[in-house]
Amino acid sequence: MRLVAPKIVPGFVLFILLVAMLACGITPTPQQATNTPQVAPTEPLTPTFTPIPIFSVVTLVSNPTNETGKDPNYTITAQTPFFQGSEDLRVTNFNNEMAQLTQEEIAKFRDNVVQVQPVPGSTGSFYDQQYKLLTPPGNLVSLKFQIMIYIQGAAHPGTHMRTVTYDLEAGNDLKLEQLFLSGSDYLDKIANYCIAQLKTRNIGFDAFTSGAQATPENYGNWNITPDGLLITFEEYQVAAYAAGPQEVVVPYAELQSVIDPHGPLQGFLP
Repeated sequence: MRLVAPKIVPGFVLFILLVAMLACGITPTPQQATNTPQVAPTEPLTPTFTPIPIFSVVTLVSNPTNETGKDPNYTITAQTPFFQGSEDLRVTNFNNEMAQLTQEEIAKFRDNVVQVQPVPGSTGSFYDQQYKLLTPPGNLVSLKFQIMIYIQGAAHPGTHMRTVTYDLEAGNDLKLEQLFLSGSDYLDKIANYCIAQLKTRNIGFDAFTSGAQATPENYGNWNITPDGLLITFEEYQVAAYAAGPQEVVVPYAELQSVIDPHGPLQGFLP
């Protein structure tokens, strides 16, 4: 029996080929993109720095000076305060001012030394400078310099005072008037208190009352201390040499009516 191969319908074959071709050429339909919420860019954070008071990063130390000379004989010893720990301009100004103060005083001493004739067997002339810090730690730096000088041939040594009160935060010296209300009679109040105190001392004040009158020159040596305003009178200013320099502390309570409550002394008010 002869097998007869089945006939393939040409139309069916064409249909199959067309479907295959379409299947190969089909590309996926892209999906519609979803709306992504827009996030606003974050601004960069600026770090916040807490200012550190300049006084908390510096230390007050002494710069010593030692010098000797011959024909005529003399010795110079001096302690000069300066701040270390910062190169801030306010600190530099203070250090320069202290160095200048010492140089000025030593220059005066040298001028006097060269004018005297050497005395055989004499120990010569001398200059000695010391200082005290009278304010507690803080922006205010109140210094009192005591300078003892002897020029050979003189009857006795002499003592000279210098005072400096420096506002470290502001970077400048304070004047006495800056402590008080503008237009107030602060100098009269200071003088009245000092005169009353000096009268109670056995120093012969009655012969030197002019040295305590209410003038800026008489009250040029002042310091801020925790207990009050310290006034220093030079030798011979309010007493004879034997009594030495005189000091009077004026309590802040005595000056409260004239002190500027927003000024440098606000932290010392009772």
